[in-house]
Amino acid sequence: MARVWLFGDNVDTDQIVPGRYAPYMTSEAELGRYPFIEARPEFAQQVKPGDIIVAGQNFGCGSSREYAPRALKVVGIAAIVAPSFARIFFRNALNLGLPLFEADLSGWVQDGQAVTLDWKTPALLADGQAIQLPPPPAWLRELWEVGGVVEYYRRYGTLPVGGAR
Repeated sequence: MARVWLFGDNVDTDQIVPGRYAPYMTSEAELGRYPFIEARPEFAQQVKPGDIIVAGQNFGCGSSREYAPRALKVVGIAAIVAPSFARIFFRNALNLGLPLFEADLSGWVQDGQAVTLDWKTPALLADGQAIQLPPPPAWLRELWEVGGVVEYYRRYGTLPVGGAR
């Protein structure tokens, strides 16, 4: 079982990881200590691998900090579900292999709710209900499975057909 971490609209990269906690200001090894350190101080201490962020519109807006989605990956976030993502955040998450689903789940899940992410369907299973998520194309699933664009290229020397170019 995973836990839902519920956030609103316009969560920016400075809320995800404030600039003063950037890896070049602290260290790469400490990156997992700082996600939402000011917006939700309990997050970094309580998040578990496999947990899911459900947010409102425009998640990841603000600057192009690649370390924001990387910090979420470091703490084990399995996926982020939001109606829309900032373009640069979306691309950084794709590069890192952090799964994003564009769907509006407002009113469907609660903060702290236990859920299961069914990767095959895909769907979020909550309280006996299956909330359908948009199925990603095969090339995107391949990227997620290997850890993103860079890792895929390292392994195969090319990008998947139909993929992020």
